[in-house]
Amino acid sequence: METDQVNALKASDIDAGSINGNTPYAEKQRLLRDLATGHPFTRLLYVTPEQCATDSFKRHLGVVYEQRELARIAVDEAHCISEWGHDFRPSFKQLKWFRQNLPDVPIICLTATATPKVRQDVITTLGLSEANLKVFTMTTSRKNIHYEVRFKSDEEDHYSDFLRWLKGIHKRRSENPARRAELEKNNERLDNVSGIIYTLFRNDCEALAARLRSDGIGAKPYHAGLPNDEKNETLHRWVNNDKGYDVVVATTAFGMGIDKENVRFVVHWQLPKSFEGFYQEAGRAGRDGKASACVLYYSREDRDRAYSRLSKEKDSSNLESRLSSLQALVKYSEATDTCRHQMIYAKALRRAKEMGLQSEDWVSTQRDLGRFDRGYDGYD
Repeated sequence: METDQVNALKASDIDAGSINGNTPYAEKQRLLRDLATGHPFTRLLYVTPEQCATDSFKRHLGVVYEQRELARIAVDEAHCISEWGHDFRPSFKQLKWFRQNLPDVPIICLTATATPKVRQDVITTLGLSEANLKVFTMTTSRKNIHYEVRFKSDEEDHYSDFLRWLKGIHKRRSENPARRAELEKNNERLDNVSGIIYTLFRNDCEALAARLRSDGIGAKPYHAGLPNDEKNETLHRWVNNDKGYDVVVATTAFGMGIDKENVRFVVHWQLPKSFEGFYQEAGRAGRDGKASACVLYYSREDRDRAYSRLSKEKDSSNLESRLSSLQALVKYSEATDTCRHQMIYAKALRRAKEMGLQSEDWVSTQRDLGRFDRGYDGYD
């Protein structure tokens, strides 16, 4: 996902590069040869934690360090270092090599979703000296984003609800004379409402994008199973606001490192796997400070499937943390009196919940019959 960041840097005459699983062999070798000189032309290099762990990369970086050319190290998505983070990845823990072997190089760790416990774990794991450490935090409140939970059930298709909502936005843009004139002055399409829909399944990406296209919405799928060329084109044309690329229907693989300010909505088609993941994905909306929306479709069937999947996972690392995070998201979703609903009349909201969700008794019966045992398959 750093592709568009690298391209933006190059467009600003900054020599940047990237080494990851999709980097062509010739390009990877060129970048490594550049590092081996000790005085690389590359000014900013994006590297995966897995690449950082290889002996060859450590050796090349060591040469740059010995020549005093290594200015600083930035660790993005730093919550992945901690076993208490929502997306813990063991390869991130190996980044402690930086401080052990490059003791005087400044290190910055960045994340949008680190609790105090996660922050402390990152500091300890990387071996950072608290005496020379500065921590900067900011409020999680984004007043330009409207957070909304919409209730659903397996028995009813919520596609029509979403389509009505999005078409309503298009209609308001077109029928408001001042807004229409503003858009036309800026050469913006009336139906250019840029958004992301997150699903848990690859096949939902394909099917939902096709369904939206059939209803006149420019939508494209994005998931790990698609060819790289197709994914790169989708990302590029979505960032450029090209017609036919207004909405990306994606798995959680989409979004890291994307530089796009005018995402007007983020929709979660099913219950996400964690509260932190939900918040991080929601935060991709409205980075230009303008009004945006985050809509979560929630059902008790989805809730029980999520619990079932979690109970069957072979990876037991940070299980307690993941369960706690999922429980927090369920509580958030079912609440009818929290701050996210200040603009919604509470009585009407409670009625929507009662009508939109299956009863606990019904869900309990289905659970006893094993209807949710399969959990979620087809992630990514």
